[in-house]
Amino acid sequence: MPRLLLPLTILLALALAAPAGAARTQSMTFEAPRDLMNPDLRAGALDEISSFGVRSMRVIVTWQSVAPRADSAQRPDFEPTDPDAYSWGEIEPLVAAIKARGWSVLMTISGPVPQWATQAKRDNLTRPSASAFAAFTTAVGRKFGSQVDTWAIWNEPNQPQFLRPQYARGGRAASPGIYRNLYRAGVRGLEKAGQGDDKMLIAETSPRGNSNVVAPLRFLRGMLCLDSRYKKRSKCGALDADGYAHHAYTTRQGPSFKPPQKDDVTIGALSRLTKALNRAHSARALTKRLPIYLTEFGIQSTPDLQQGVSLRRQVQYRAISERIAWNNPRVVAFSQYLLTDSEPTGPKQYGGFESGLRFSDGKPKPSLKAFRLPLAVKRTGSRVSIWGLVRPATGVTTATITYADRGRSFKKLRTVRTNSRGYFTVSSTWRKGRRWNLTWEGQSGYPVESYQR
Repeated sequence: MPRLLLPLTILLALALAAPAGAARTQSMTFEAPRDLMNPDLRAGALDEISSFGVRSMRVIVTWQSVAPRADSAQRPDFEPTDPDAYSWGEIEPLVAAIKARGWSVLMTISGPVPQWATQAKRDNLTRPSASAFAAFTTAVGRKFGSQVDTWAIWNEPNQPQFLRPQYARGGRAASPGIYRNLYRAGVRGLEKAGQGDDKMLIAETSPRGNSNVVAPLRFLRGMLCLDSRYKKRSKCGALDADGYAHHAYTTRQGPSFKPPQKDDVTIGALSRLTKALNRAHSARALTKRLPIYLTEFGIQSTPDLQQGVSLRRQVQYRAISERIAWNNPRVVAFSQYLLTDSEPTGPKQYGGFESGLRFSDGKPKPSLKAFRLPLAVKRTGSRVSIWGLVRPATGVTTATITYADRGRSFKKLRTVRTNSRGYFTVSSTWRKGRRWNLTWEGQSGYPVESYQR
């Protein structure tokens, strides 16, 4: 594309935006189970993830998948704290491959659980035994403790496919209290394994609630023994954690969508979680003011026509979401879930996730190259704020912003200098129909349009 210089008057109109986010740090965690749990695909997938500039991976260990005789109501005779009693499968070589590259590992220990570890021993989800879970986390800690940097207890415990019951009779939320005991037990188990000094994340909640799913902020209050006004029960002690994990997925309406239900937390309503954590800390329900870890996130795209957006919008929505997270100083980690889309469940049937950077057949989406160079352009009146990230950069670098008006070729807007983590923010003029792009060392992002504040 042509690299023409702008007239001097336009160049002089450009100015650096207020450096409000210049000192902020935000790490990126990637999760790609379909690619990484396959030994034939693992090395290539890690190489590609490395090319993005990502150096942190999330790995989920589900208790049911590794435990002996998990579908039996009768507990087998074995030592539950002994890691050699479990079948770790591809988890063990995956974690070893990640650590061989010097990357960090976030490990989520989660249900479903062995049937013999539940109260009624009828399924793999209902009222897991906290003491049995403590023994299991001890085994996990002994197996992977030297390789794991951060632990999270349970994946989406406010969802019935991971923990039951969500509600008890009369509509009382039951899962928060069950989870509270599981979290405390899990931490005790990891401490017994010698991992007490590691980071421990609480919650890992999904973003929205309904009659089957406890909404995340209702779950937070129940877990911390708070009423609707954030007043704590006197006999309920404060929980100790190092971070609050959440999955701030949004809908087809985009990152700016704010659910009408006030206890829901999508990426566009992230400030609700920040305020709730502040109130919980003030009520002495948490021992410290917790940072937020967005440990699972993605934008669903076509070919899923029910949940997914267009490929162009997937690029733009994902960058806007990352910018929203970056603008919240409490957020210390963002994430990408998946590398490759889930396999279709049938002809034109998509029951999994289409949030990957590649289609299910491996062909790249525009998001693949855009992920390396995310760009989000926000309009305010006659101006735009251009936020971007050179993700593969290992320090301060320069990149080029280009723009194109309708029917015109792309022209050079300016060269920008990033901070030490690859971020930059600059200001320019807005024009209807204008698109922007970012290039760096021969790599090009994907043209995006501005969005309204």
